[in-house]
Amino acid sequence: MLPAIVLHIAGGAVGIVAGFWALAVRKGGDAHRLAGRVFFAAMLAMAGFALVVAALRAQKLNVIAAAFTLYLVVTAWAVVRRPAGTSSRLEPWATLWAAVVAAAGFGVGGLIASTPGGLADGDPTSGLDPAIYYAFGVLAAFAVLADLRVIRRGGIAGPARTSRHLWRMCLALFVAAGSFFFGQADEIPAALRGPHLAVPPFAALGALVFWMVKVRLPRRRRRPAAAAA
Repeated sequence: MLPAIVLHIAGGAVGIVAGFWALAVRKGGDAHRLAGRVFFAAMLAMAGFALVVAALRAQKLNVIAAAFTLYLVVTAWAVVRRPAGTSSRLEPWATLWAAVVAAAGFGVGGLIASTPGGLADGDPTSGLDPAIYYAFGVLAAFAVLADLRVIRRGGIAGPARTSRHLWRMCLALFVAAGSFFFGQADEIPAALRGPHLAVPPFAALGALVFWMVKVRLPRRRRRPAAAAA
């Protein structure tokens, strides 16, 4: 069990650094592609080992978070690895995976809300507020709808393809940073704790919003010119 936890922590640390590295450099360049590869591999290790450890320890929240992170990273990677406007056999399986995560989020959240005294969890530090489970349920359900749209259209291209890649990578980075800086704050030396620990997770969310707006703006700017023509 200890080697798995060490690999999980190492993967998360490398993934967080690589994720912000990928956000900081020019998109599409060699540095971005290298950072993306490192981020992908590190996050697979982080979430994969977390899923195994959490399942063995019956840590419900961590199982859901790890499963959703795996989904985000794999689908974000897949969309830029295949030609624009095409689909693959991964989509139906990924959609099913996300649907299971959504069902688990809503299901466990509902059980916690309806069980007097809460619901036992293998991790006493994970918290049993149903809101966090519902949040994962809502995000996973949104991802399912996005996947169904891709399947129906047979693929996506242009800004939609770019935004699909970016929001999933940024959200996975947020989950990783939040798990470390929020969930493991008690493991950080007391002298290093403080409000600044919230900066990396919220920076990942800020990057998500920024890039969603930036990716969509060029198309909106072209509309008046097209209309004038």
